[in-house]
Amino acid sequence: MPHAAQTYTYLRPSAVHSTAAGDTLSLQTSGGVTPAGAAEHPRIFEGFLTSPRIAASGLLCVADTAAARYYRPERPASLDPVVTGDGGRLRFESFSGCCGVYARLDLLEEALDGDDVRHGTTNVDVNAPLADALNRIGPGDPLHLEVGPDELTVTTFDGPVVEKKVPLPDRWLRGFAETQVIASGFDLRAELAAADAVRFLRSLPRPGAARGASRGALWVVPAGRTLRTTARPVPGAVCLAGPERLAVLARVLRHATGLRIYGPPVTAGSEPAASAWEVLLPGMRLTLTLSPDAARGFSGEGGVLDALASEGSADDAELVSVLLAWEPTVDVADLAAQSGLTAGRVRAALTRLGTAGRIGYDAAEAAYFHRELPYDTGRAERHNPRLRAAQALVEAGAVRLGGDGPATATVTVDGHVHRVRSTEGRQTCTCRWWAEHRGGRGPCKHALAVRIARRAG
Repeated sequence: MPHAAQTYTYLRPSAVHSTAAGDTLSLQTSGGVTPAGAAEHPRIFEGFLTSPRIAASGLLCVADTAAARYYRPERPASLDPVVTGDGGRLRFESFSGCCGVYARLDLLEEALDGDDVRHGTTNVDVNAPLADALNRIGPGDPLHLEVGPDELTVTTFDGPVVEKKVPLPDRWLRGFAETQVIASGFDLRAELAAADAVRFLRSLPRPGAARGASRGALWVVPAGRTLRTTARPVPGAVCLAGPERLAVLARVLRHATGLRIYGPPVTAGSEPAASAWEVLLPGMRLTLTLSPDAARGFSGEGGVLDALASEGSADDAELVSVLLAWEPTVDVADLAAQSGLTAGRVRAALTRLGTAGRIGYDAAEAAYFHRELPYDTGRAERHNPRLRAAQALVEAGAVRLGGDGPATATVTVDGHVHRVRSTEGRQTCTCRWWAEHRGGRGPCKHALAVRIARRAG
């Protein structure tokens, strides 16, 4: 698996400091991006949390996800969460080490009491002593939050820094791109009151307790005030693959005010699909997005490939990127009006920007949001295996346009001829990949190669 060494550099470890005036949660930052450009240790927020214990539990859920591997759990994994400030809220995000679970904690304006939230994205240090301290925060304890050191500390600091070096797999970066494409196709499918949500979630298999039950995808459907599980998809159902992956939500269930579940449209013959599980908390939302299978990471879903191969998407993305400004929600209609592009071209541009980690999607608000990942995010596009393979086929002259008609092309690989047909904007192929996935994981390399060749011609 291709990966680079990611180095986090913090001025000191994140910690909870106790003083006569109360406790302060000091989250140290590393290598961020702000409206002023790159920053080594950006300061995103300073103020109080209105519900400290709940916020601490939510942050631990995000950190737990970053440290978890639900597929091949024997391999260690720990990538520090990402936090984005957009002027009104804080978003903490992480992926599991296997790239099959995406976690996000939204601290909304009601959860924050302090100075205006600044704009920017950075990593935050979450270490074992900090986790222990967060677990000890009481329900009535006031908690002051600092995300990033103050300017005086940055300019005068001359002590030893804290460095962490961890592998940064390309698939982890691609996961950020794929989840925003997948989530943009979700709709609200069910909403449960707090007590019903807690009962349902606590009835699910726990990690290691029922491995056999989690091998096949479960489906859930609304049933009165609760949900019932079924082994087969039906209209209105939501896929729940690897239900033990929701166990991390146990940290916040006592504080939950409700549960919302999102998923794509489903029919009786649907294949397993991703889903999002959003726990409502006072002034906050904690969302887990699950891949269609515990052994299947988001990085291979292929939702971004059409946009990457589309003619003009690179130029459109460059134009749209100028208009982004860490807004809490990115309005497609506004961007279309400002840019002069159609709404469809704006969405394709946002998808392409998502491959650089610059766009996320919030199913609760049915809207995109802006972030700037503090990584070499261009790697996600440069090292996409299917895109690289398609480009290699074009360069090798393996693509012949025309064939049985203007809508048909052939791609020859090692003496085998694959036929790609385009009908009403949809491509099909005679290869094994298409036979197995039927477009459910994006286009195959042959269809991508045809699109690239047609664009070049």
